[in-house]
This record gives sequence, structure tokens and C-alpha cells, in this order.
Amino acid sequence: MAVSSRPFGRTAAGAAVTAYTLKNKNGMTVTVLDYGATVQALCVPNGRGGLTDVALGYDTIEEYERSGDYLGATIGRVGNRIGGARFSLNGVEHALAKNDGENHLHGGLKGFDKVMWTVQARENALVCSYLSPDGEEGYPGNLNVTVTFTLSDDNALAIAYDGTSDKDTPVNMTNHTYFNLNGGGSVLDHELQIFAERFCENDAGCLPTGRLLDVAGTPFDFRLAKTIGRDIGADDEQLRRGHGYDHNYVLSGRKAAVLSSAASGVEMTVETDLPGMQLYASGSLSERRGKGGAPIVTRGAACLETQLYPNGMNCWGFPTPILRAGQRMHTETIFRFALRQDA
Repeated sequence: MAVSSRPFGRTAAGAAVTAYTLKNKNGMTVTVLDYGATVQALCVPNGRGGLTDVALGYDTIEEYERSGDYLGATIGRVGNRIGGARFSLNGVEHALAKNDGENHLHGGLKGFDKVMWTVQARENALVCSYLSPDGEEGYPGNLNVTVTFTLSDDNALAIAYDGTSDKDTPVNMTNHTYFNLNGGGSVLDHELQIFAERFCENDAGCLPTGRLLDVAGTPFDFRLAKTIGRDIGADDEQLRRGHGYDHNYVLSGRKAAVLSSAASGVEMTVETDLPGMQLYASGSLSERRGKGGAPIVTRGAACLETQLYPNGMNCWGFPTPILRAGQRMHTETIFRFALRQDA
């Protein structure tokens, strides 16, 4: 296993950004920035004997700072939405930034995706650490978190999240990599299987209402593999509310999803110990240029964001996102890459 690093420019505030790359014996690489603990590139073996970069991203830190789409970023303290941008905890109401209509999204105006992390490089892992101070973005408690990216020689990328806080606080971290197994173009021809019987109903603001809906008989049924584009244009209120798929699935077990592409021959399996996964088919992704000047297009990627259910602070019966003072948070998601059997 090889580890390397290189300068990646400076932020507008003058912070020097570094790109760290892990490489396994098969040539697979993952590159992570200390800005936002961001997956900048993920190059995996394809069916043509080469490598495909399956993660959308940019070549410069300036582009990451301008972008509002969280490409590859670590999200926190709370991923996804909190209704009304406020929550009550231990009898105290906490107000958060309204950065998604009336709701709070992905940690606020300066979430974990926009801060500098401390990175320690190990033989096959990058350990990213950050102290989120009490009151940052309205959240209580000094929260110490680490995100560990581990690359194995069997072409698996594991992302582990650990944290402790000195006050009770909500935490629901995830990674927001935009996957395109062809390296670019539309994602609608990708085949996807999701191991879930139900998904969260969204309101008009893409905020879970607290109701869980059966996937059976709906465009949201991915229990058998189908292309992402097959039903995305169906006449369905939930699809209209999400500009396509932008919904949390209630996972049936540790194996969450399988995404694959016949064109590249790449298959990705997602495993997690978390109960939910957001499928976002990038229906609101703005078109621009990415790495090497390649076009980034609307519906050009699929995000598979493992998580606790969104709006969990405000929906009775949802898994609680509260990390109690002195307790340890630990969760892990694994992205396993292989070649399709027909590659």
C-alpha cells in the first residue's frame, strides 16, 4: 500500500490545502482533501483493464469553495435536513441556519464540508480529525470527530466515523460522493438495487414527514435491480417533490445497495451499520465543468448517503441522532468495487 500527498492550493482564507492519496496493489486509488475531508477522486479497475475515476469532483480548491453541491464531502454535524431549522434538546430550543428554504441542510452555512481537517496518513488509511466547538452552527457541545478512510487490497473503501461530545448533541454524519461508474455522462443507465421495503415520505420541501411508505408498486421499488432512469420520469408526487429520487430508504440489513454499469463493467456494493440511505439522483445538480474540464451534468451521478433518517429530531419513532455526553459514536460504511460478471 502506498501513501502520497501533494499541495492543492489555498482557500480564500489562506489555508494551505493538501490532497492525500492511498493506492493499493491493484492500482486502485482514493484521494482525500483535508478541506472538508473530501473524496476528490476514486479510481477503480474497470472492465477494459484500466481505471475509471468514479467520483465527481474538481481540480482546484477554488472550485470546491464556489460549489454548493457538496461533491465528495464529509457532512456534519447533521446530514440531510432538520425541519424548521430548529430542534429541542433537554428542554432547550436550538436555532440553526435556514440554508434550504425554511429547513437546515447538511450542517449549516459552514458545515464539516467547509472546514479544515487534520489528517494523519497511515499505511492503508487516512485519519481525518476535527474539533467542532460548542455553539458552532448552533449545535451544543464540543464535538471531537474522526473520519477514517481505509483502502484494502480487495478494492474496498471503508469510511468510519467516530466521535465524542461533552454535551448531548445531534450527530448524523455521512459522505456525499457523487458516483458515476462510467466516469461521466448520465447516470440514468446505471443499474441499481436497494435492499429496502420502505422509504421516507417527503413534503414539498423534500423534508421527511415521519411517514414510511412501501416501495411496492411505486417508482421507488429497487428491490430488483433496474436502471435509475427506468421510472424516474413517472407521474408520481414524491418524484416531483425530489426532482426525481432524493429520498431516504429504510434499509433491511447491512447490505444496502448495489450500483453497476454495463458500459464500464464496474460494480459497487454498499454495506453499512446505519439504518438508512439517501438515494439522490442529482436532479438539482447544476451543470458545470469538473476534473479535466469534463462536463458535470444534471442527473450525472448517484449519491448513496448512508445515515440515520433525516429530520430525526422532529419525527417520532425515527432513530434518534442524539449523541449523549461522554458516549462514543462509531459507525462504518464500506464501498466494495468489483467487475460485473458480464464485464
